Amino acid sequence: MKFVSFSFLLLCIFQAVSSQPTTDPKEVAALSRIIEFWNLRNKLNITGDPCAQNATWAPETANPRVSCSCDGTICHIIHLKVYALDVSGEIPIELFDLKELMDLNLGQNVLGGPIPAEIGQLSKMQYLSLGINNLTGTLPPELGNLTKLISLSFSSNNFNGPLPPQLGNLTSLQQLYIDSSGLSGPIPQELANLKSLQNLWASDNQFTGKFPEFIGTLTELRDLRLQGTSLEGPIPSSLRNLDKLDSLRIGDLGGADSSLDFLGSQTSLSILILRNSRISGQIPDETGTFLKLQLLDLSFNKLAGNIPSSFQNFPLLRYMYLGSNGLSGEIPANIISSNLVSLDVSFNPLFGKLPLNFARVGLSMNLVGTSIDSNSLLDSQASGLLQCIRQDSECSNSKPLSSTSFAIKCGGSSQTSASGIEYDDESEILGAASLYTSSNNEWAVSNAGNFISNPNGPVYTARTESQIIGTLDSELYKTARVSASSLRYYGLGLENGKYTVELHFAEIEMGDPYSWRGLGRRLFDVYIQGDRVLRDFNVQAEAGGSKRALVKTFEASVNNTVMDVHFFWAGKGTCCIPYQGTYGPLVSAIRVSQVSSDGFGSGKRDKKRAGKIAGVAVGCAAAAVIMTSVFYLWWTKNSPTHMRIHTDSSRKG
Repeated sequence: MKFVSFSFLLLCIFQAVSSQPTTDPKEVAALSRIIEFWNLRNKLNITGDPCAQNATWAPETANPRVSCSCDGTICHIIHLKVYALDVSGEIPIELFDLKELMDLNLGQNVLGGPIPAEIGQLSKMQYLSLGINNLTGTLPPELGNLTKLISLSFSSNNFNGPLPPQLGNLTSLQQLYIDSSGLSGPIPQELANLKSLQNLWASDNQFTGKFPEFIGTLTELRDLRLQGTSLEGPIPSSLRNLDKLDSLRIGDLGGADSSLDFLGSQTSLSILILRNSRISGQIPDETGTFLKLQLLDLSFNKLAGNIPSSFQNFPLLRYMYLGSNGLSGEIPANIISSNLVSLDVSFNPLFGKLPLNFARVGLSMNLVGTSIDSNSLLDSQASGLLQCIRQDSECSNSKPLSSTSFAIKCGGSSQTSASGIEYDDESEILGAASLYTSSNNEWAVSNAGNFISNPNGPVYTARTESQIIGTLDSELYKTARVSASSLRYYGLGLENGKYTVELHFAEIEMGDPYSWRGLGRRLFDVYIQGDRVLRDFNVQAEAGGSKRALVKTFEASVNNTVMDVHFFWAGKGTCCIPYQGTYGPLVSAIRVSQVSSDGFGSGKRDKKRAGKIAGVAVGCAAAAVIMTSVFYLWWTKNSPTHMRIHTDSSRKG
């Protein structure tokens, strides 16, 4: 009797064990091959059934992660995550034997080679992430077979060619992240079928043609980003239909001008960036009804007319950028709301009094290039500003116009180079819209723009402890000034003539591409005296790697005592490698020195200055009223963004 009972118990145990579902043998073999191919055995050492109950690699927090779905006696792998582990090599063909996959996350590695066409076999896929890798080739049209996709990401890669029109088959798609992926050509009309799309990130690609009209039919959009492309305006009025938008970022358009008529019912917006988009005309009063706005950037356009009085009504706004336009009149008195952190109205023909609360603690404000009465801003940071620029190239200043050189350690403490050059301290804490003048009144620096979602907070300097290769002055490059939009250095009170401009660079935020953290690309433009001397400049690529010194030398003329060196982000390059908000201009040091004078002998120059003492005195008195009117731009119809410094003869003393 005992023997029968024991036998029955063994039979029950055997049946229970034998009834446990097991993983499809073909998938087991494929997973084993993938683990070996990507050298993951030390992180994912699966020796038994990959779908075993309570496996340590199954929870959502596991990485690598293998998770399954079981039905009866068979299990299938439906989740595979190999995320941010610096896995290299290509995508193995065995991956596509996991035909039940619903969620594949291979983001933030250094995978190379193309996406195989066999990816179209994974027809049950809902979430596919291949972003931040080193993938190349053209996008396979077979991606259009994944009609159950909800989210697709292949941003920050090195693909080439166009977007396949077959992506228009993905009618369930809610998220499409394709920024910085290397794509080019027109945006296919077939994408108009993506009526469920909520997030579209497509910046930093060489898309061409007109701004797509059909985007205005994607009425579920919450987040639209199209900056740093080769698209041409105008921005279609159909965008008025996107009334669910929370974030709209358009920039760096060519072609025809746009108006702001497409802004109508987007009252849910918290971020509105239309920077450098060839927008002309006046700002509609209705824009002031977007009461959820926290960031508004209309800078580097061709806007005219007054700043609307409705701009006094933003209860949540923190950052307002209106610089480099043709806005005129007075600033609304109550434009500085309780939450406003930064206000940039620089390089506009504005006049009148400072707005109320301009001295509030925590507020940064940039008024350079305006005629606003800023006499109340006379403090240690502004006392050395040029007070006027004259048509005859003579400018009244607190010091004689005799400087022939200056050198700045951008974003760091003063240093003396191996060759004996003294670089001035420029470690001042700049805000998101601010101006600082050196204590010797020889130069000034202004910054506009803020890094959205940067985990390091509002920091506009970069720093490294690593040695810098290719220079005897490693310390000179260990700190740098960075900007999210526009960074300008001004030499003040310079003798007129020809100058050499040395710009010192080293990429110290992005590493070399041995890890996913080194896959970022920083691109920006440089203008000297209004002329673009560097376009899509990539410090790391030109220096041959990160933490390597690079010096670029140029010649420029000074004919109004001012040197203007402008570092400008045109929407290109990756945004978020190795962390959110890693982009924009970066410079380590600047040195400017005279090559030759304007032809006047010293005696003739002194005589000319002596003859103008009375005029200078009168000019200084008038200039005190326009303290921050440092530079007057020459606005032209064809190029409103980066103008040569202009002098205003009507202010002659």
